[in-house]
Amino acid sequence: MASRSAARPASEEEEDAEGTAPRTRGLLRALGLTLASTLVWGVAHLRVGRRWAGALLLGLFLALAAAGTVAGLFFRSDLLQLAVRPDWLTGLAAGILTLGLLWITVVIRSYQIVRPETMSLGARSAGVAGVILLCFAVALPTAWAGYSTYLYRDALTSIFRTGDSHGRPINIKDPWNGQRRVNVLLLGGDAAANREGVRTDSMTVASIDTKTGDTVLLSLPRNLERVPMPQGPARDRFPYGFTGDGPATPGLLNEVYQYAEDHPDVVPGARKNERGPELLKATISGILGIPVDYYVLVDMFGFADIIDAIGGVKIKITQPISYGLEGGVLQPGDRTLSGKEALWYGRSRTNSDDYTRMGRQKCLLRAIARQADPRTVLTSFDRLAAATKRAIATDIPQELLPAFITLSNRFNDGGQVTSLQFVPPLIYTGNPDFALIRRLAAQAVATSPESASPSASPSPSASASRSTSPQAGRTPGATSSKQPTRQTKPVSLDATCP
Repeated sequence: MASRSAARPASEEEEDAEGTAPRTRGLLRALGLTLASTLVWGVAHLRVGRRWAGALLLGLFLALAAAGTVAGLFFRSDLLQLAVRPDWLTGLAAGILTLGLLWITVVIRSYQIVRPETMSLGARSAGVAGVILLCFAVALPTAWAGYSTYLYRDALTSIFRTGDSHGRPINIKDPWNGQRRVNVLLLGGDAAANREGVRTDSMTVASIDTKTGDTVLLSLPRNLERVPMPQGPARDRFPYGFTGDGPATPGLLNEVYQYAEDHPDVVPGARKNERGPELLKATISGILGIPVDYYVLVDMFGFADIIDAIGGVKIKITQPISYGLEGGVLQPGDRTLSGKEALWYGRSRTNSDDYTRMGRQKCLLRAIARQADPRTVLTSFDRLAAATKRAIATDIPQELLPAFITLSNRFNDGGQVTSLQFVPPLIYTGNPDFALIRRLAAQAVATSPESASPSASPSPSASASRSTSPQAGRTPGATSSKQPTRQTKPVSLDATCP
């Protein structure tokens, strides 16, 4: 009796083991089919004979995949233009979230139709855990994509406002209103904690050909003196050129921005934080003899945050550069600079001068543009969006962003960048020859080789500018510094960067 009694539990264990194996295989099969349906919709439905539902899901999945592939391969430029339209971004974010919810529904329903009818509590728990894991695998990337799209739209609408700031109509079919060139003033603002206001220590006009995307960079030094002011209250106050606002401001070009902010009467009708850009745009337009359409201001300290967000910037340093108050030195060589180091690389004047610094700033901007690849941007998108909102101000309207994207595409198809810096010995900043500056600017942006040559006569527009703008800073008997002919042509930006 005892032997039979002892043998009975053993036989029951064998029966349980024989029943558990099929149930385990059934659970693994169900999870495998659910995984397959997660990767390709409709697999589970087709496997259990639900042909119409399976075919519908599979067709929808293939249609979405094909549409994404075709758009990425053949309509990339159109996608880039849509990517700067807030209304489309709102729809895209909603579409991504809807897709995520639909995908999760497919995952759950696929498991429901293929799971075994009878399972132990442990098997049911394992099945539910597997489905939850698959749902998370779908939900996390779609939620991240939707959130990133929202962040991008928020940054876009924060930086770029709707409508032209001057009330000019924007024709979508001809956004440049027939202009041969669009001129954008690029400003680097130094709003340090130990100084009041903003000093625009970097001032460059990017003159862009609206047909080809070819760009000429016209750089003005921060210490240009007695610059002629635009007609109106500003010229009435400074008829012989800008002379500053007392002993603390000697009257340099980089002080015009903050002077306008502190003196609303020189830019009547402009609001706070718009007075500085408006007066500086008009002033630089008069200096160069070309219209300045828009501006972009980058705060240097916010700029450091942007560099940190993309993981630093790689650049070649040719000679030691002192930085910081602790006596730090950026050593020569191929280096990856942090935001703080890059800021000092672009700002340091120790054992150097303003003009060398201007050249380093342009090389730094070019290095960042080359290294901010899509992978880097995507992996640090939230930090980059937040830093960009803090660092950038502009009056470029949202409606023009697609047109600027088109110009960028044309430039990438073979456009060229040339640079002309109005620095010594070409221009003496203490007593500038503004007529020469306007003549060289007109030559630099000319399209024909004949008009771009140093011996060419000034264009009519340049002559008109000279006749209407006062020769600020010129004293009786003063002579212009002699300009070497070989330096009057714009040079390639690549030639100045190691």
